[in-house]
Amino acid sequence: MKYYLVILLLIMVGPARAQQKERARDLGIPFEGQPGTYNAITDVAGVEVGYSTIIKDAGAKAVRTGVTAILPRGNRHNPVYAAWYTLNGNGEMTGTTWLEESGFLETPVMITNTNSVGLTRDAVLKWVATRKWFKDNELWWGLPVVAETYDGMLNDILGFHVKEEHVFAALDSAKSGPIAEGNVGGGAGMMCLGFKGGTGTASRVLNIAGKKYTVGALVQSNFGAKKDLTITGVPVGRLLMDTLPYRFYGGPDNYTPGTGSIIVVIATDAPLLPHQLKRIAQRVPIGIGLTGGKGHNTSGDIFLAFSTANEKAYIADSVGTVQQLPNDWIDPLFEATIQSTEEAIINAMTAAQTMEGIYGNTAYALPHDRVKAFMKEYIKDIPKKELKPGASIRLPQDLLDAYSGIYTNTLARPVIVTNKDGKLLWARDKTALPRELLPLSKDVFMLKGDFARIVFNRELQQVAIASGTMEMVYKKNVK
Repeated sequence: MKYYLVILLLIMVGPARAQQKERARDLGIPFEGQPGTYNAITDVAGVEVGYSTIIKDAGAKAVRTGVTAILPRGNRHNPVYAAWYTLNGNGEMTGTTWLEESGFLETPVMITNTNSVGLTRDAVLKWVATRKWFKDNELWWGLPVVAETYDGMLNDILGFHVKEEHVFAALDSAKSGPIAEGNVGGGAGMMCLGFKGGTGTASRVLNIAGKKYTVGALVQSNFGAKKDLTITGVPVGRLLMDTLPYRFYGGPDNYTPGTGSIIVVIATDAPLLPHQLKRIAQRVPIGIGLTGGKGHNTSGDIFLAFSTANEKAYIADSVGTVQQLPNDWIDPLFEATIQSTEEAIINAMTAAQTMEGIYGNTAYALPHDRVKAFMKEYIKDIPKKELKPGASIRLPQDLLDAYSGIYTNTLARPVIVTNKDGKLLWARDKTALPRELLPLSKDVFMLKGDFARIVFNRELQQVAIASGTMEMVYKKNVK
């Protein structure tokens, strides 16, 4: 029992210390989108996350596992609209039959290891019964949502070490604010894309029709092969093929690179109905794919999305009124879901530390210094914060002349590019005040003042303007 007391104490202080660890953005990774305050699923108001982590013993009895709890509205029964989706179904998420039928998530969401799903489900019902989850006049019953990934390469999974007290501990410790990542909760013994994986989170804030909304993701990441690891387009896995591979001295003999699963939970405060949340969940695989996920046959890729909006949506005895975003406004939420999922996976890998588990099997941590170096080498055309608006970089006159001219697009006003005193200038038409183009790399510029990216193609005599979610291509007028 002394092991459990020590582990639970570490988890209780974990959230406050979580921000001291390096996260993916600290490695210079230029993720798209604006994160929330904590860059976590808990940026969605009301969402709470708790962990119970079990790390003890070594050799054939090494325990490297745990439980993660996500409470959509904290410790109270107030169902939220929800939906789920599976890319590849070699896994489990209980409670989804009723969730799909009713459109509501009525219990906490739990994530653990494959062999602990049943116990965790039953323990949630006991916790609900003893923690006054329901009001006095409500019938206390439920179909808990419990998901899993397999940690048997590092954990004594056949020892069934997750117990009722660990489930209770994860639920009781749930809180808002910054949360721990890496080797914590259900992600303790997970591996990902050739390195140590685990639990990760990220968020995005966005504006739709003048109102701010938040999307947050939490992942239990346990999938993929090293050769496929990609970070913001950089083939990091192939560049790190010289690093230590997984070391296996025992366990299942049918393990192959890519074996594994990923569970993703998406939360948002945007007012979405269940059919729209299904569409949100269906975008999760795009974020996974950006990191190198392939949806292999042996992978359980299962996702859940819920909305904390419509506080009084769950009404049993009267007619209710709810709000809903129109479908034509949902694209920014799709993008936020993709971006949050991608970053949460890399956050999990960044936070995870090298772990030796059962039989001495070992998964090594992602090498931070080398990833930082790759980002500096490969990401050269992304605007940097240190690029001051007043910066003046002189370009060769032959390039200035090649870029200069009038560019047209039938859908927009012409663009006039001129040069003066070694600077390239940009104007929407002859009456507009020219603005300076700041060079970022060969043929790539930033429009001074609003960070729009301008890319010239001298061979095709075109220029592309990328701003927000749109790219406009203009053709140069040639005399």
